[in-house]
Amino acid sequence: MSTLVTGIAELVSNDPEAGDGTPLGLLTDAALVVDDGRIAWLGPAKRAPAADTRRDLGGRAVLPGFVDSHTHLVFGGERSAEFAARMAGERYDGGGIAATVRATRDADDETLRARLHALVGEMRAQGTTTVEVKSGYGLTVADEARALRLAREVTEETTFLGGHVLPPEYAGRVDEYLALVTGPMLTACAPHARWVDVFCEPASPHAFDADASRAILVAGQAAGLGLRVHGNQLAEGPGVRLAVELGAASVDHCTFLDGPDVAALAEGDTVATLLPGVEFATRQPYPDARRLLDAGATVALATDCNPGSCFTSSMPFCLALAVREMGMTPAEAVWAATSGAAAALRRTDVGHLGVGARADLAVLDAPSHRYLAYRPGVPLTSALDLPGGSR
Repeated sequence: MSTLVTGIAELVSNDPEAGDGTPLGLLTDAALVVDDGRIAWLGPAKRAPAADTRRDLGGRAVLPGFVDSHTHLVFGGERSAEFAARMAGERYDGGGIAATVRATRDADDETLRARLHALVGEMRAQGTTTVEVKSGYGLTVADEARALRLAREVTEETTFLGGHVLPPEYAGRVDEYLALVTGPMLTACAPHARWVDVFCEPASPHAFDADASRAILVAGQAAGLGLRVHGNQLAEGPGVRLAVELGAASVDHCTFLDGPDVAALAEGDTVATLLPGVEFATRQPYPDARRLLDAGATVALATDCNPGSCFTSSMPFCLALAVREMGMTPAEAVWAATSGAAAALRRTDVGHLGVGARADLAVLDAPSHRYLAYRPGVPLTSALDLPGGSR
C-alpha cells in the first residue's frame, strides 16, 4: 500500500540533487510517497502523484530517521553514583565497566531483554530508526554470545566487543584473555554479529594497547566481521591510525587527535564518529568537529548510550551538544546524525530519503531542522509510523 505524505514545511532528503543542492538536499512545501517500506517519490507538494492513502503533517519538518551507530544497550545494573562522583571531580578512566560486567553476568535474559527493548523504544520516540548495539559487558564466551543474541532481536547492526576491557579474573594475564577473545569467544559470537570492535586506549589501565587491538581486529576480520574501533578517547594514541590502516568503517570518540590522526581520517574512508554525550557526562574536552570537517573527514554523531559514561538515548540532545560545543552548524550536525552515521555503518539504504531508500522518517514538531539545536531538550522529534512504511 502506498502513502502520500503531505504538509511537509521542510524536507531534509540528504540528496543534493533532489533538493536545493546543499548536502541536506532541502525541499520546502514538499511531499513524498512511501510504497512497500521505501521512498517511491519526493518533490514539491503541487506535483505529488496519487497514492492509496494520504497523511498530512500540518507544516512539520521531516528528516531521515537518526542512525545511532554506537550504543551499548545490553547491560545489567546502573552507575548513577559514578556519574555523581565525576561531577564532583573524579576522573573517568573506564574502570567502572567492571561493575557493569558483574551486574550483567548476574542478570537473567528477561531482565536484559526488558531494558534493551525499553531503550530502543526511547530512541524511536526521539526519531532514531536505525541503531547499532554492542556486546562487551559479559566478557565470557556465554555472556558475550547471549548479549549478541538479544541485540539481534532489535537490530541487524550488532557488534562483538569482547575486547572492551580486561575482566578482573584475567588481571595480569592479557595474553590469555586475548587467546579467549580471538578464539572460542569469537567463534561463539561471530554468527550473531556483523562487526567486531575493540577499546584501543593505552592511556587506560583497563583497555588494550595497539598490538592487542590489532590482534582482535585481524581475528574478527578473518571471521568475516567488519571493523570498528573505540579510539583516542582519553588521550592521543594509536587507535585512529590503526582503524584507518585496517580499513575500519568507523573509529569512535576521536576526542584527542594530533595532526597525523586528522590527516589519516581525511585521506581515508574511515568515519570519525563523535560522541558528545560522553564528554558531557565525563567532563572531558569535547572533540573538535570543526577541525575534522575542515580537513575533509567524514563525521558521524552517535549517543554511546551506556550505563557508565553516557546514559542518554537522545540523538537530538547529542546533536545540540555538537552544535553548541563542537563547532558544527545545525545542518552539519543533522547530516552527521543521519548520512554520516549511515556511512559509519556502511549503509546506503538509511540516513537519506532519496528514491529507493528505506522509508525511515523522523518528524519534527517544528518547521525546520534548525529547531533541533535551537530548542534543546524539548521533545520535538519522533519516528513516523506509516502503513507499509517506516519500521
